Amino acid sequence: MNTITYNNAIKNFPQLIAGSIANNEETFIVSDQGSVVLIPETEWNAIQDTIKLFRDKKSLKALLLGHRKRRKGLKSKGKTIEEAFYDL
Repeated sequence: MNTITYNNAIKNFPQLIAGSIANNEETFIVSDQGSVVLIPETEWNAIQDTIKLFRDKKSLKALLLGHRKRRKGLKSKGKTIEEAFYDL
């Protein structure tokens, strides 16, 4: 994670983009009005996929059940990709 001021971000924007993509790392750009985060598109897409998963109650329930079973040392019989992500 990097933090840079608004003025430095303006001066170095092409390098910020290239560095964020190359290092797969977020950069916080801070100003007097607040902050924004620059992230690679691949990370943004992954975040969006995670949000979709959490919004789908059936998929979220299956995910949480799997985590509980693993914590107890149990193995899940598993579902196919199609069963787990039926709505995607």
